[in-house]
Amino acid sequence: MSETASAQKPGVHILLIHQAFAALDEPGGTRHFEMARAFVENGHRVTVITSPVSYLTGKTATGHMRWVSREHPLPGMEILRAYTYPALHRSFFHRLLGFFSFMFSSFFIGLGVRNVQVIWGTSPPIFQGWTAWLLARLKGVKFVFEIRDLWPAFAIAMRVIRNPLIIRLSQWLEGFLYRHADQLIVNSPGFIDHITAKGGRNPQLVANGVDPDMFDPSDTGAVFRQKYDLDDKFIVLYSGAHGISNDLEVMLLAAQLTADEPEITYVLVGDGKEKSNLVKLSKHLALTNIIFVPPVAKAEMKNVLAAADACLAILKPIDLYKTTYPNKVFDYMAAGRPVLCAIDGVIRTVVEEARAGVFIHPGDPAALAEAVRRLHQVPHEAKVMGMNGREYVVRHFDRRKIAAQMQDILVKAAVGQG
Repeated sequence: MSETASAQKPGVHILLIHQAFAALDEPGGTRHFEMARAFVENGHRVTVITSPVSYLTGKTATGHMRWVSREHPLPGMEILRAYTYPALHRSFFHRLLGFFSFMFSSFFIGLGVRNVQVIWGTSPPIFQGWTAWLLARLKGVKFVFEIRDLWPAFAIAMRVIRNPLIIRLSQWLEGFLYRHADQLIVNSPGFIDHITAKGGRNPQLVANGVDPDMFDPSDTGAVFRQKYDLDDKFIVLYSGAHGISNDLEVMLLAAQLTADEPEITYVLVGDGKEKSNLVKLSKHLALTNIIFVPPVAKAEMKNVLAAADACLAILKPIDLYKTTYPNKVFDYMAAGRPVLCAIDGVIRTVVEEARAGVFIHPGDPAALAEAVRRLHQVPHEAKVMGMNGREYVVRHFDRRKIAAQMQDILVKAAVGQG
């Protein structure tokens, strides 16, 4: 038992500001729900202010919104869903309106949350970091800022942000939050140099990871295969956001290159701004080996990944993306499936050290198609890669251990040791 775990009584009250927070019954990354669940199991209290609009689908669960709605998924955990302008999948201007609306609504709702002892902000979107910082200062508590994405640097590199004024304001806000956080957290070691160059002090790594117990590598995914008539197919699966950064056109072009091998099928699970364009491209290319599947709640992802023979992680070939630790890679590895890693950098290092998959140069459909053919032709080798990955994440990226690390940081900040 850690020193913090032995000194947890009474527990502390943690306020998390996170627009894209997702519970296990929702699609999307559940890092923060899983951590919050661990905290309350250890006697702490967690209040989450989030949006009712899914960051993955751009939709609300009920189709309508209140100023705030309350949920109590676990004893000691309260989720406050704050009004948010629902336009995540429209233009960048409308996305900004969504970010700013949450920034303000979460601030006013956060003012009413009592007896908070530490405030945990997370980015992206970076604008909610301002909310977390200001609430922490007004409440006289420490501000712990977690960086999960180098925004606005990624958006500038992708030319999502082009207006010089917005670029300057975004970079100013980024540097301000780095300099004024009481503690900085990064989920990838690749972010540290960028953050320190912007004035951030002593960023601590609390890596992305996975709960291995959420996945069963021995499962064959029969239910999913039968549902989509995929028995006897070699399934190459991508799960997650279908956005401009994800470069999923490469997956479709690879499918075109392997169209003469009908037993190979490509499955894309998820949603995002680019999904409609990908569906149109698939029809234009007359692809019959592509299936688009709606987003699936995290609790059901084990059934989806179990059906896969290989899983794809892909981002556009931009140098900044070499810094990322994508959540999906750890899920793929925990499910015991080989990773087709079309992302260079720190995550490539993880996959190669684990001997858990194949690296493909980003942006190269022919290389992806060749890697798919290779794994299809050597199924035993693919299975060995999958089990290597499973063993590696159990040793190095178990989210329960990572949650304990985050808990130590938050508790120390709450009691004035941070």
